[in-house]
Amino acid sequence: MRAMILAAGRGQRMRPLTDTTPKPLLAVGGKPLILWQIERLAVGGWRDIVINTGWLGTQIPAALGDGSAFGVRLRYSPEPSAAYETGGGIATALPFLGEAPFVVVSGDIYTTFDYASLLPAVRQIATDPLRTAAHLVLTPNPEHNRTGDMALDAQGRIQRCGALLNYGNIGVFHPGLFADQPRAQAWKLFPWLYAAVDAGRVSGALFSGAWHNIGTPQQLAALDGELRRAASNPEPPMRRQSD
Repeated sequence: MRAMILAAGRGQRMRPLTDTTPKPLLAVGGKPLILWQIERLAVGGWRDIVINTGWLGTQIPAALGDGSAFGVRLRYSPEPSAAYETGGGIATALPFLGEAPFVVVSGDIYTTFDYASLLPAVRQIATDPLRTAAHLVLTPNPEHNRTGDMALDAQGRIQRCGALLNYGNIGVFHPGLFADQPRAQAWKLFPWLYAAVDAGRVSGALFSGAWHNIGTPQQLAALDGELRRAASNPEPPMRRQSD
């Protein structure tokens, strides 16, 4: 099983920290943001991981190497400093991702999400991609996205109307979705993916655990303090708090 971590963006709101360090390498709780994702993916069974790189991108393979130190295999899909956005980044990395459904996750979120829980969606997409071509993880709306992005109906299908929830930057995709899409150029995953949503081909699930989209130095510092306090005084798991 293969996964992709999106790590190519500039991280404008995180400046000045990202003037010299790629956002996914910023440390929180004693380790880089991206390493939290690598470790959780590995626990969930995803040990073949592709990382796209863009802004200050040579620093990422220099820091993480081939992944053997973390029990995974890491490969890199390089992009220019301006990067190709989410859609273009995935399409460009297709040669590394193979022909089976793959997981895509942002390298700048922190979450306790259990990636093993995606296995039923992977099997569903692999078995019948014409019915289900993608699966998205949604979260309750954070402060930075109070209006939400999309809804989840009673049958577990993504809709564009209803009680809107936040897209949690975690998804499973069939590679066929991207087969005819342009590579090595910038284009956004949304609104392009809404064609598959409107066709009823995208399933979803709600995750209400810890999920943080780290956008500013202040949010990074707050989460860092929370994780360090939790490490020094283990208590029941942190309640979800998104910034």
